[in-house]
Amino acid sequence: MTIRVLLADDQQLVRTGLRGLLERDPGIQVVAEAEDGREALRLISEVRPDVALVDIRMPELDGLALTRQVTGDPDLADVRIVVLTTFETDQYIFEALKAGAKGFLTKTVSREELCRAVRVVAAGEALLSPSVTERVIAELSRRPDPVRSSPERLSLLTAREREVMGMIAAGRSNSEIGEALRMSPLTAKTHVSRIITKLRVRDRAQLVTLAYETGLVQPGAGVPPPGSSSR
Repeated sequence: MTIRVLLADDQQLVRTGLRGLLERDPGIQVVAEAEDGREALRLISEVRPDVALVDIRMPELDGLALTRQVTGDPDLADVRIVVLTTFETDQYIFEALKAGAKGFLTKTVSREELCRAVRVVAAGEALLSPSVTERVIAELSRRPDPVRSSPERLSLLTAREREVMGMIAAGRSNSEIGEALRMSPLTAKTHVSRIITKLRVRDRAQLVTLAYETGLVQPGAGVPPPGSSSR
C-alpha cells in the first residue's frame, strides 16, 4: 500500500528537497504541495493524504493553527500531521503535540530517517525519539509560566502504567518498554492503549506533554535507559 504525503512549506527549495527524498522510496507518493497554511488546509481537505509534513512557520496559517484545525475536524481524522522545524529556534513544539501532531522532524533529517518517520506515523504511531523528547522538556523548563495539569489525574493509573507512561515520555518504543520491564511488546502495547483510554488523550504524543504537565517527567532528569526501571 502506497503512503500518500502532502508537503506544506513556504520555501520551494525545501519542498523540492523533501519530495526528492521521499519519492526515492517506492512505497511513498507525494500527492500535493502547499506554500502556505491556507492552501495546505484546502489541499488536505481535497486529497486526504495519509501524512502531512507541515512547516511550523508559514504565512496565512502557521503549522500550529493548521494542526489544530485538521485534528479538530472529524472528517480529517485519518490525516496525520508531522511538524517540520529547525527546532533550535522553535518555541511551539509543545503546543504542536497538544494540538494533535504525531511528531516532528528537523529539516536536516536524512532520507532514511524521513522515510522511516513517514512510515511510523502512517502506521498510527507517534514519532518521538528520546533525544527529541529531552530537548522538548528542556525547552519547556525554560518557560516562565508553564501550564500544569493536576498530578491527581495520574491516580487513574496503576503503578505499572505510570512506569510505562514515564518510558513513553522518554521516547521508548513498545519493544524497548517491553525489554526494560520484562514484558512482551504486545503487553507493552496493551498498557499504552489502556493509559491513553484512561487519561482520555489522543495518542502517545499527547502522553508526553501530559507527563511533563503533571510532573511525572522532571526537566533535567534525563531519559532513563532501558532496564533502569524497577520491576
